[in-house]
Amino acid sequence: MAKRIEVKGLDIYYDKFLAVQGVSMTIRPKAVTALIGPSGCGKSTFLRTLNRMHELVPKARVEGKVLMDDQDLYGANVDPVSVRRHIGMVFQRPNPFPTMSIYDNVAAGVKLNSKRMKRADLDDLVERSLKSANLWEEVKDRLGKPGSGLSGGQQQRLCIARAIAVQPDVLLMDEPCSALDPISTQAIEDLMLDLKSQYTIVIVTHNMQQAARVSDVTGFFNLKAVGEPGGLVEIDDTETIFSTPSNRATEDYISGRFG
Repeated sequence: MAKRIEVKGLDIYYDKFLAVQGVSMTIRPKAVTALIGPSGCGKSTFLRTLNRMHELVPKARVEGKVLMDDQDLYGANVDPVSVRRHIGMVFQRPNPFPTMSIYDNVAAGVKLNSKRMKRADLDDLVERSLKSANLWEEVKDRLGKPGSGLSGGQQQRLCIARAIAVQPDVLLMDEPCSALDPISTQAIEDLMLDLKSQYTIVIVTHNMQQAARVSDVTGFFNLKAVGEPGGLVEIDDTETIFSTPSNRATEDYISGRFG
């Protein structure tokens, strides 16, 4: 069930250093939101706060609110592991568990969540997840082989299958195509367009053409100066951001004048 996320006045710290300041945005359900902007402006840091992975860094913390359908994800009684179960993440480089088979890679999250399932039900879940990731036809005859034996693009789709096997509400993708060739990139982009009918998707990308192709909403992050915190400059429908942005810095970045 896709969920809406509301971010209100979010400040993100590494110890005493304020890395990202004052982010407020609404992330729409059943849509792809792309975050663009130059390197070092806080896009990936912000993305990791949405499922509380940021706080895995020693002395990292946030101030402000992240609400998923009105529940404060940073509330005192909220379990961060539960948050990550509902908000899955796919990283820049494909990271299948190298010693596990393709089958066990997909099933890993379900087993980690200590859900006991009959083998037939687990078989169905693995098949359904691989089909959702458009990978089933390519791997159905070698489910027992290592996931690390797949191509880069297939490994990334395996990681997406692993993420959706636990049936999250939201999928975060941190530059999911930056390590892939153009054909694999297109496969992942097509997959995002398929998956948004079921999930809320947020991607960080340095590829503006990709943002224009796959996203419904685009947010532009920027730094005022080196050493200053990054932040959200503006967010709007993708078509508006790429045709008539309201901020000059957005226009300069999109037109290639900097970044």
